Amino acid sequence: MRKNGRARRDPGTIEPGEYIKAMARLLRATGRRVGEADPEDLKDLIDLQKRLDQTILEAVAGLRASGCTWEIIGQALGTTRQAAIMRWSAKVYELNEAREAEQSEPAES
Repeated sequence: MRKNGRARRDPGTIEPGEYIKAMARLLRATGRRVGEADPEDLKDLIDLQKRLDQTILEAVAGLRASGCTWEIIGQALGTTRQAAIMRWSAKVYELNEAREAEQSEPAES
């Protein structure tokens, strides 16, 4: 069991931290390539940033749903519990509301 109360993964499972390190390397390489390419490719990087922001939001929402406190999330982000609440709680609430609305919609025939 980890400090955050979550169970450890299977030893054969790649940890999220390893994926994050690989993605960071890809992002650095992408920045260099765009820096040597067409300025119009910058738009694609901005789109990628928006996707990353959404991914972080989904991670925070998932941590909250699995029982992590705002204090634990704040500590992981290097900030306070209150700062984490101010930054993420409304967005997490909106995401959860949108998910619930999607689930309650009747399936199309």
